[in-house]
Amino acid sequence: MQEGQNSGQVRAGGAPSSILCHNFELIISIDNLLCAWREFVKSKRNKRDVQEFELHLMDNLIELHNELADHSYCHDSYHHFKICDPKPRDIHKASVRDRLLHHAIHRQLYPYFNKKFVADSFSCRMNKGTHKAMDRFKSLAYKVSKNHTRTCWVLKCDIRKFFASIDHAILKKILARNISNQDTLWLLNNVVESFSTEGKVDTGLPLGNLTSQLLVNIYMNEFDQFVKRTLKIKHYIRYSDDFVILLDDRESLVSLIEPIKEFLESNLALTLHSDKLFLKTLTSGIDFLGWVHFSDHRVLRTNTKKRMLRNLADRQPSEATVSSYLGMLKWGRTDKIKQTLANMRSI
Repeated sequence: MQEGQNSGQVRAGGAPSSILCHNFELIISIDNLLCAWREFVKSKRNKRDVQEFELHLMDNLIELHNELADHSYCHDSYHHFKICDPKPRDIHKASVRDRLLHHAIHRQLYPYFNKKFVADSFSCRMNKGTHKAMDRFKSLAYKVSKNHTRTCWVLKCDIRKFFASIDHAILKKILARNISNQDTLWLLNNVVESFSTEGKVDTGLPLGNLTSQLLVNIYMNEFDQFVKRTLKIKHYIRYSDDFVILLDDRESLVSLIEPIKEFLESNLALTLHSDKLFLKTLTSGIDFLGWVHFSDHRVLRTNTKKRMLRNLADRQPSEATVSSYLGMLKWGRTDKIKQTLANMRSI
């Protein structure tokens, strides 16, 4: 994403790149659409719909550009299917043309918005991710516990039906506060309005869209800023709709629950998942991002471990699968599972 590397500099003509990056003409330019295609098509060339689009690539790009330029573009409907990852999820897949446009939008808007996000937001951001989030959790736990000499309390929260609950009107207001270009707002509104949760008009974003990943971070940045600026919380980590707050005082954490609930409901129309709200000590184990974290180590979540062993027992794993599992297991205390995998390799 080369556009982001100089996002604070002034380019030719004297316009700051922070303005240029959400300039409508730049987003829909043939050059940007071509770059977006190269990013999108990686590892997808064997897909039939991708091959059909690529057969007349320049014609398709020019047609898309022209429709965007004269505002006749309309986002197509989605193909719906379910996956288990590990729990059942509804995925809505856009057409090749629309997914290409999502990449074109993302590659221009991401550098601009990424600078606005707090450092402790780790989902769908370059040089972030689950491993960085887990390392940050370990670092914050070390600070709060004063090198494990004091009790570290952790408030762990989860938002109910996160993607399905994103309010379109609220999202569009947030976008309008950050973007002055009306054509760019028209385009983003088109993408936002292309999907609604079943039974809820003007609500929800589709899982799987590249733009959805950026839009939910923009949406939740409102909450991140509230936590950091209003509540003045230093020891906070968010990954998508999961977030934790670490303090050395239990009552202080308890006092934060109602303000958090109130802000989410009043400002973002989101609800905390009451069954997934936990207030525990670090020594008792904190389930976060697929691992259970303790003071001096982390172990794989029991359900994840059982699922992995079941998959290995039900079918002969390929070398690539075993290597993938081993790569994941290196992030915690998993000696027994590693030995099981090693035994399978030797068979």
